[in-house]
Parts: sequence; structure tokens; C-alpha cells
Amino acid sequence: MEKAVEILKKSSFPVVMTGAGVSQESGIPTFRGKDGLWKNFRAEELATPYAFMKNPVLVWEWYEWRRDIIRKASPNPAHLAIKEMEEIFENFLLITQNVDGLHSKAGSKKVVEFHGNIWKERCLRCEFERFFYEKHEKLPPLCPSCGGYLRPGVVWFGEAIPEDALRISYSALSECDVFISAGTSAVVQPAASFVHIVLSRGKPVIEINLDKTPVSHLVTVSINGKAGEIFTQILENFKR
Repeated sequence: MEKAVEILKKSSFPVVMTGAGVSQESGIPTFRGKDGLWKNFRAEELATPYAFMKNPVLVWEWYEWRRDIIRKASPNPAHLAIKEMEEIFENFLLITQNVDGLHSKAGSKKVVEFHGNIWKERCLRCEFERFFYEKHEKLPPLCPSCGGYLRPGVVWFGEAIPEDALRISYSALSECDVFISAGTSAVVQPAASFVHIVLSRGKPVIEINLDKTPVSHLVTVSINGKAGEIFTQILENFKR
């Protein structure tokens, strides 16, 4: 912990990446392990273009169930501490793999939603897209512009990360002087490569996670525990 604080005190441009473990502390399932099933379906079976084409109603039912959980969730201490970090550092970027929008709800502004946003919807047929926070009366929802199917504005398995998200993220990773990875399994590409990019530049990497990950032995500092508690402690010591 002390080393993490020391690194942060020397920093002028931190980049933070958050994964499912951070959202889990707000009561949102990670879809890994025992959290992985919904009506006996795994996330990998539902979050694909093929699944949507085959059964759009089923896929939307899953997303409506997820939205219900997220609607009731509040930002946790990790979200709030990261938002405070953004206020402290002039140069700062948050890259999140989470689609729940809780970082924005906490007040974060410099956010790249790497895998999209569950509250966003876009038409499969035309250019229409919107944020929609209500419960849909009929599934699948139809585009008000052309009548085509709307799909969740998230990145599904097998789909490419949006170009803007990649460009902004890689630019920050090439300039930052510390990278903090929190609540991520370090196995989903391309985000899993971010640790290696920063380490290859000779810059420190801090990992915060409940368990060890495949990169724990490589990083500068690895802290096991809840992201909310650890971020709060790091910030408290940083401000002393």
C-alpha cells in the first residue's frame, strides 16, 4: 500500500482501468463462476450477434434483467475515489470494461467505456442511436426512425472495440506515468495487454484485485482486497 501511495505522489498522469470486480462491489453480477448463469444460459451464449439474430427477445430479456439490477445499484467507494482522482490530476483517464454507467453516475467525466454502455441502444438497420433508461414495454424494441430492431449499445463477444475507445486508450497508455488496474481478471483482450504496454515503457503498474491474476507476478505493486477499501486508503494516504 505504501509503495502504491509513493508511486501516485510522483505521478502527473495516472490511467485507471476498472473491470467487473469494481461493479460487483455495487451488487452487480460478474457473470463469472457461480454468478455466470441466467436461466441456465451463460453470458457467452447471449452476448453475441448470433444469439441476437437467433432470438432477439431472449437476449433483450437478459439485458432487461441486467438493467433492473443496475437501475437499483449505486456507485461504491471505488467509483467515488476514482472520481476524486480525476479532480486531483489534470491529466487523467479512466478506461472501464464495465457497461453499467456507474462511473458516470459517480461523476467521472474522463471515461472511456471500452465495452459500450448498457443504457445505449442502436439500430441494426439505420444510424439511429439513443440512451434509454426506462423499461421496454415490448421486446425487442423497434427503431423509432426506421422500424428496425434496436440492440444494446455494448460490445458483444466476437465484435471489435470501437475505434475511438481504442485510439483514446492507446494514446493515454503511451503517455501515462502510472497504470492502475482494478477488479479485472487480466484475461480479456485487448484490455489484458494494457499492463504489458505500460510495463514495456518502464512505467509502474499497480494492480488491485480480490485474487491473484495472470499478471500479478509482473506488476510493480499487487494489492489483494476490495477495490473500494483500497482506493479509499490510497487516496487518504495520498492527501496527507
